[in-house]
Amino acid sequence: MSVAEKTQSQKAIDLENKYGAHNYHPLPVVLNRGEGVYVWDVEGKKYYDFLSAYSAVNQGHCHPKIVNAMNEQAKTLTLTSRAFHNDMLGKYEKFAAEYFNFDKILPMNTGAEAVETALKLCRKWAYEVKGIKENEAEIVVCENNFHGRTTTIISFSNDPVARKNFGPYTDGFIKIEYDNLAALKETLENNANIAGFLVEPIQGEAGVYVPSEGFLSGAKALCEKHNVLFIADEVQTGIARTGRLLATCGNCSCPQKDCSGTPDVKPDVLILGKALSGGAYPVSAVLANNDIMNVIQPGTHGSTFGGNPIAAAVAMAALEVVTEESLAENADRLGKIFRSEIDAFIQTSSIATLVRGRGLLNAIVINDSEESDTAWNICMRLRDNGLLAKPTHGNIIRFAPPLVMNEVQLKECVSIIIKTLKEFE
Repeated sequence: MSVAEKTQSQKAIDLENKYGAHNYHPLPVVLNRGEGVYVWDVEGKKYYDFLSAYSAVNQGHCHPKIVNAMNEQAKTLTLTSRAFHNDMLGKYEKFAAEYFNFDKILPMNTGAEAVETALKLCRKWAYEVKGIKENEAEIVVCENNFHGRTTTIISFSNDPVARKNFGPYTDGFIKIEYDNLAALKETLENNANIAGFLVEPIQGEAGVYVPSEGFLSGAKALCEKHNVLFIADEVQTGIARTGRLLATCGNCSCPQKDCSGTPDVKPDVLILGKALSGGAYPVSAVLANNDIMNVIQPGTHGSTFGGNPIAAAVAMAALEVVTEESLAENADRLGKIFRSEIDAFIQTSSIATLVRGRGLLNAIVINDSEESDTAWNICMRLRDNGLLAKPTHGNIIRFAPPLVMNEVQLKECVSIIIKTLKEFE
């Protein structure tokens, strides 16, 4: 590679550093093309993508069906705002409501917007249906959560980097330990003003923490007992990532098909984003049944771009791909292979201590402190070896490839990961 070629990446990085806010710390690789499970940098080097844009690209980069749906819709009508009807929104709302088995959908754009929407919906329901006195409703959340970075959301985060110097913060939230039914039970029994319980079925950003068997179903049962809304944030865990269409499903891979499995938990409010569009366009949504969603009336909530015709076309195509290509089943099968092979390596390893996850949402815990740079250095070496991943919380590396990956590709990636880890033994 010539000196001139080597400077292409650095020039792009320098432009970002000079003209962009420094709110991210990306791995130093500059990508300009993607296809399926692969991405290429500006120098032409090919990599396996093992982050999938934080699980937004479950259907693979530039999936032709999704891209075609976006292109065809862009030729006719892109945006009307909700001041007028358009011929795509109703089709999408019917499709998504039936796909996920809810009465109604409230379309938005980003995951954080969807979380904010769910919080507003929960509180309005609490005042108008449950009968909590106005401005007194509280929502239970879990420690080490990640639901976004709006002012309201960081108000109930315990990440000091996300919170510091952004106050004053929003009241109305009670934090409990994740995966602790006793703490939830105590909170619900001792506070009559609880409107909802907001939870990630698996805490992704915290390091892919999978809760104990029965935690989600137990939490839903407690919520039902106390007339509290169970709100599932499946922005990252949804759309087949965990080996099921939703992480809150039991043995059911996809309710769109005939299935003998029974869902463990049906959330009262479901939050979706990221892979709802296959990573091609910002699309998010909140779903609920009529007894909850009907509190939303004209003027109470909205978005200029939410539910726009391109978003509708893209989301329907993205969900069709999940079903047609059996992505949930593939994620389930490949995830078991990944954890089995990595775990076998860890039994003899001094650099890695644990692999955990579900489906193709997994993490490896590195044998060092959160303050160390070992995991970062491993990710840099993975990059050199042709695979892109990123640390979270210092000593944890998250691995989440596109769900269109096949077994041959997965095993090649496992070999790259093990080879790289051995270099740090």
